[in-house]
Amino acid sequence: MGEQETACLDAADAQTALTVRLTEVFLSLQGETSRTGLPTVFVRLAGCPLRCRWCDTPYSFQGGETVALPELLARVAGYGVPTVCVTGGEPLAQKNCLALLHALADKGHSVSLETSGALDVSGVDPRVSRIVDIKPPASGEAARNRWENLAHLTAHDEIKFVLADRADYEWARDLLIERALPAICPVLFSPVQGELPPAQLAEWILADRLPVRMQVQLHKVLWGNTPGK
Repeated sequence: MGEQETACLDAADAQTALTVRLTEVFLSLQGETSRTGLPTVFVRLAGCPLRCRWCDTPYSFQGGETVALPELLARVAGYGVPTVCVTGGEPLAQKNCLALLHALADKGHSVSLETSGALDVSGVDPRVSRIVDIKPPASGEAARNRWENLAHLTAHDEIKFVLADRADYEWARDLLIERALPAICPVLFSPVQGELPPAQLAEWILADRLPVRMQVQLHKVLWGNTPGK
């Protein structure tokens, strides 16, 4: 057996030994980001060190099943859809998340990662689009924002603000300008469901002529807060 074959077998064995804690895998339409509306396979990993006040997936904080990477890759491939989103919880809280992202990209998937912005994103495979939250004051987790992440983002990534009120909006608007965020990558503003009317947020954005993408959560418009949708 040649050295190259041996190396490939060793890599396959190493991947088989890697596992993640998985909450769910499902097919839906992407409800957020510039990929809104695309059929997408969602890989929701379990666990999160944050407790944002309006989190809509608290069922992912604990539990889940332990799944080896090859099995998970096979489940994703079974849907026959090229677009994949790894989310949580906070996926980067699991040490093998980076290996999962790399493996999905190697399989030819178009991969995005939804992350809280509290953990280091610098090690994420450059083929993966990083969707990085910046937590505003009303979230209760603004102190957890990892500002060092901004230096690692490129035009391939996106920054997301989820806003609950006028104070959150003004905080995000000022930050947008002070840190020149639109020069880094696309910026998304979203309203907290049930707290900030989407039309109100739209009016503020228009009044201030902000260079951001206003978005609502399409999957909630279609299916409400149903898990797996």
